[in-house]
Amino acid sequence: MRYLLSALLLLATAAADAADLPLDRLTLPARFHIAVYADQVPAARAMTLGDNGTVFVGSMGAGKVYALTDTNRDGHADRVREIADGLQMPVGVAFHDGDLYVSAVDRIVVLRDIEQRLDDPPAPQVVTDELPSRTHHGWRFIAFGPDGRLYVPIGAPCNSCDPPAPFAGLLSMHADGSDWRTEASGIRNTVGFDWQPHSDKLWFTDNGRDMLGDNRPADELNRIDRRDEHFGYPYCHGGDVPDPEHGAGHACSDYSPPARKLGPHVAALGMRFYTGDMFPDAFDGAIFIAEHGSWNRTHKIGYRVMVVHVDGDEALDYEPFVTGFEADEQAWGRPVDVQQLPDGSLLISDDKAGVVYRVTYAGDE
Repeated sequence: MRYLLSALLLLATAAADAADLPLDRLTLPARFHIAVYADQVPAARAMTLGDNGTVFVGSMGAGKVYALTDTNRDGHADRVREIADGLQMPVGVAFHDGDLYVSAVDRIVVLRDIEQRLDDPPAPQVVTDELPSRTHHGWRFIAFGPDGRLYVPIGAPCNSCDPPAPFAGLLSMHADGSDWRTEASGIRNTVGFDWQPHSDKLWFTDNGRDMLGDNRPADELNRIDRRDEHFGYPYCHGGDVPDPEHGAGHACSDYSPPARKLGPHVAALGMRFYTGDMFPDAFDGAIFIAEHGSWNRTHKIGYRVMVVHVDGDEALDYEPFVTGFEADEQAWGRPVDVQQLPDGSLLISDDKAGVVYRVTYAGDE
């Protein structure tokens, strides 16, 4: 616990000056460019977009929620506002019908009509306070689905255990906090999900367990094909790795395999399908994934943004998109989430540097 608190304090106080960041170390595909969209966003985590272009950002250790505005539309946020404070790990943010929903471990709160009140934000109202209060995997990415329901993950309260429901699952509820239902189970901890255009199928990242060695199990990219689908945790990892503690009597074939294996211990977090017009056609419908990076692997892995090209239900190539946040076992940045802007550019949050970046193509910045 002492080490967790120290890490959260470090995140809460970290916020870089854009001029101090070594952006020249970052590598992107040809004709792509990355720049700082907003600095001074300590412990920046999940992002969501308002109707008027406001970028809302949750945080990990800071207890704050931020609103970023680019009033002159020059591709850089000219103002960063704190619109909520004193919340417990308010990582997840979701915008719906003019209101901003925020996760805070055991509760979801809402800031009503927020884009009209950025300079005088309303007090958060409780939507529900009945979520588990365990903080191990208790920070929650949240999002509204095409069905208008709010999707809320409940991570396993451990590295590897067999917890009772609702742990290790994905729930949904109405916007007023009523009518809870289980969407999927056997999920160790998802911190990013999105719905595929046209099919409306939900895809999500899932972090594999630790302490099985440097190279297993893989983190996962999964696809939900039916409600109540089970993805294996804690009995089977990555579709083919039986758990040494909990796997006896459970065949991996009984559970849904990943749509795509990702790297081992990369800490795959935020993901979004790309639907914009700025990037080349090859990126249409592709999934961008922020990999926060390993914490206890012998040699670090992750610390990058990857792209998975998708054809229908098939996840194809898994390729680097932005790399260079880590070199020689030293990391200066840790990507957390990705968010497309209306112009087709892509934002990336970084909770280590405390900034949000913007990726553009072919000099459109």
